[in-house]
Amino acid sequence: MKKMRFYDEAVNRFMADKRFSTYPIGSIEFFAERFNIINGNLFDTQHLKVLADKENWRDNYPFQDEIMDKEHVVVVTDKHLNIVYATQNMRLMNGYRPEEVIGKTPKLFQGRDTCQKTTQRVAEAIKGLLPFEEILTNYRKDGTSYQCWIKGSPVFDKQGNVVNFIAFEKQVA
Repeated sequence: MKKMRFYDEAVNRFMADKRFSTYPIGSIEFFAERFNIINGNLFDTQHLKVLADKENWRDNYPFQDEIMDKEHVVVVTDKHLNIVYATQNMRLMNGYRPEEVIGKTPKLFQGRDTCQKTTQRVAEAIKGLLPFEEILTNYRKDGTSYQCWIKGSPVFDKQGNVVNFIAFEKQVA
């Protein structure tokens, strides 16, 4: 990084009389990482809107608020609880890429210390087509556990039929 400082200083001297400013070259890695996250979030926001239109969802969900502002992971299942969409920020929370979980059930994230009483409450809410909010012990791809806040609900189409389930998730302390 010491060599980078000299490069930054040289660039700044060169650019001093120009009409635009520069960022230190050392910051480009941080910028690029955040830029990639924002692009992924925008991609997910757009694709979730397409899924909602395709499935004829009755309700509009504030995907931009949930993903961009609150940084929630969004998981959508079909009515049989097979995952049909997961946002890219899932990888930051549990190490799974969305394409690794498509077609699987959310039980993939459960393990030894996942509370059976809590999962039973979730199962009853799903069976009763009711919204729920719980904190579960889930497991990352590497096998380590984390506490996951989940707010889920059934998704109805404009005719009143259940077509999907949606969950907004975030790791909590």
